[in-house]
Amino acid sequence: MQKFLIPFDGSENALRAIRYAATLAQEKPSIKLELLCVIEPMPLRSIAGLDQAEITHLYFAEATRVLEPARQALNQYGITCEQHYRIGDPANEIAAQVREKSFDGVIMGTRGMGQIANLMIGSVATRVVHLVQVPVTLIK
Repeated sequence: MQKFLIPFDGSENALRAIRYAATLAQEKPSIKLELLCVIEPMPLRSIAGLDQAEITHLYFAEATRVLEPARQALNQYGITCEQHYRIGDPANEIAAQVREKSFDGVIMGTRGMGQIANLMIGSVATRVVHLVQVPVTLIK
């Protein structure tokens, strides 16, 4: 069985990656898909005064909201999958998830910033390609 991670940020390109991955999983039922939403840390002033349970609930609610369109799209293909969320820098957290859960590959959307913008600031997708030791399929 092959296992693929699909990082999902709610963008149209990420939805295209979901549809691409779903098509692969339909063609080859031995493929397992897992979703990941990476939430950037909230500013300290916005969570000041909250206890850890409340903070965890806020992050979980945000991840659930972001992942909902992906879950719905996969349901249309008859595919269910595990959903995960992490807090931190997107590229680093995606790479950590790949290492920790031994994925065979990553399927992710790109933002399509263009070569110049990508060279100047880099993209999450470009950083993931350099951080992981598995194939990364980029969907535009």
